[in-house]
Amino acid sequence: MKIIVVIPARYGSSRFVGKVLAKETGKYLVQHTYERALCAKTVDQALIATDDQRVMDACDEFGGACVMTSIAHQSGTDRIAEAIADISADVVVNLQADEPEIDPNYIDQVAGLLADNPDAGMATLLAPFENTEDVANPNIVKCITDVDGRAIYFSRSVIPYDRESGGVGDRGNYKRHLGIYAYRKPFLMAYTARQPSFLEQTEKLEQLRAIENGYTILTGSG
Repeated sequence: MKIIVVIPARYGSSRFVGKVLAKETGKYLVQHTYERALCAKTVDQALIATDDQRVMDACDEFGGACVMTSIAHQSGTDRIAEAIADISADVVVNLQADEPEIDPNYIDQVAGLLADNPDAGMATLLAPFENTEDVANPNIVKCITDVDGRAIYFSRSVIPYDRESGGVGDRGNYKRHLGIYAYRKPFLMAYTARQPSFLEQTEKLEQLRAIENGYTILTGSG
């Protein structure tokens, strides 16, 4: 099984323009993430997908594999689909560029979910909350699953809403999304061929395109 990690690195971040090229440590932010990806045991290749020549030049500087993609993509997943369209791969891992301290085991773990479940097309990781206050933070995405670990929904809102507690209940009942995905390549190409969905555009969460179109997302514990 050939596993490729693709790191979408858009220069014009809405919160911090040029964030992927921040260099406070002496290395670019995207460089740290790229190097962490290569530490994963099962990964055959890592690739950065950008929309800006400045990111391409930085990658050339530190020797990172990088491809140029359209500036029109609305999500990292769409950018990844263009980047790997002509590359042979079984599983594609979507790793956000601003994850310089990502545990490489997470990459192996999310790819392993697809290796262990040959009928699944997409997988992601969840983790418990470390403090109750974060459950209500809209910048931290929550996920609820069925009893078999398949995602039911992702939201910036508190899910599930605990009626008796007026919102947030026992912290142990909540799961936060780690923001790393794995896809089988045929699934990725079919998924990104669909138009951005209503839920995706409303919550600004690209994985909701899969949920809204009836696809299954497997989850594991990070």
